[in-house]
Amino acid sequence: MMRCVAEIGLLAYPDCQLSSIHGLTDLFRIATEWTAETGRSSIRVTHWQRDAHAPDGPPICTWDSHPGQPHRLDYIILPPSIVMPDRMAEMAQEAAWLKDQHGSGTRIGSICAGAFVLAASGLLDGRRVTTHWAFAGQLADRFPDVDVADQHMILDDGDIITAGGILAWTDLGLTLVERLMGPSVMLATARFLLIDPPRNSQRPFAQFLPPFEHGDDAVLRAQHHIHARPAGTHSLTELSGIAGLGKRTFLRRFSSATGFKPTEYVQNVRIAKAREALELTRRTVDELAWEVGYEDPSAFRKVFKKLTGIAPNAYRARFGVAV
Repeated sequence: MMRCVAEIGLLAYPDCQLSSIHGLTDLFRIATEWTAETGRSSIRVTHWQRDAHAPDGPPICTWDSHPGQPHRLDYIILPPSIVMPDRMAEMAQEAAWLKDQHGSGTRIGSICAGAFVLAASGLLDGRRVTTHWAFAGQLADRFPDVDVADQHMILDDGDIITAGGILAWTDLGLTLVERLMGPSVMLATARFLLIDPPRNSQRPFAQFLPPFEHGDDAVLRAQHHIHARPAGTHSLTELSGIAGLGKRTFLRRFSSATGFKPTEYVQNVRIAKAREALELTRRTVDELAWEVGYEDPSAFRKVFKKLTGIAPNAYRARFGVAV
C-alpha cells in the first residue's frame, strides 16, 4: 500500500457545490494514479458534513478513500456555494469545527463563497484573502477585519489558502498536488484533465458591475451620462454640473455611492467597452483606444493591463471570438 502523504477533508456544507467536491476527489485520485507505478505516495480524501441525527454537533466523515485508518486531517477544503452569499445558511457548527481543527494544526482552504464560511470562524481576521470577484464587496462589508484582495486566484498563507472563482477548485487542487507530490505530478494531472496549471489572477475574468441601486439620484445622473458617452472627456466640472452638486460634495458622494473616484469609474466603463470589442470584433487596438476615449494608444494599453492583468492583444487571443 502506498504511503498517504496527507488527508484532505472536503466539507459539504448546506447548498455547497457538490460538483467541486466530486471534482476534487477525482483530481486527487488522478494525481495518485500518476504515482502508482513508483509506489511513492497517495492522497487520502475524506468527505465531511453535518450529522443528520445530531445537527448541533460537529461534521462527521461520510466517505473515505482509505477507510479503517485513524483520521488526521492535514487539510480541510470549503467548496463554493451554489447560492448567493446573502442566502447562505448560518453555519455556526461548521465554523466552530474549522476553528478547532485549525487549532490542532489542520490547514484550511476555501474556494469562492466558501470564504464566507471560513470568515465566520474568525480565522480570516487580519488576513489578506481572495474570493469570487463578484462577492468581494459583500465579504469585505460583512467581515471588515478581513483584507479582501479579489484580483488574486490563489492566496496562500501556508495554514490558510483561499481561491477565487467558482471553478478555482482546479487551481487549489493542483496547488495542493504540487505541494504534496511535486511539480511533475501536478503538471501530469493538469495535462490529463486538459486544464491549465494554477493561475495567478482572476482579473481577466472579472466584469465591471456598476452599482445603480445606491439611492443617490444626483450621482445616478452622472453615471448615466458616463455610460451613454464613454468616450467623452468627463471632467469634474462637467460631471458635478450634471449632478447639480459642488465639486467637493460630488466627489464625496460619488465615491460613497459607487466605491470609485469619478476618474476610476470612467476608466472601468471605457475598458469594459474595449473588452467587449476585443471579444467580438477584429478592430485594431489603436482603433479601439480612440473609440473608447483614449487619444494615446499607449495610455489605453497601460490602463487596460492595470484593470485586467493582461495586454489587449493577449486578452483578444484568450477570449476573442473569430469574426
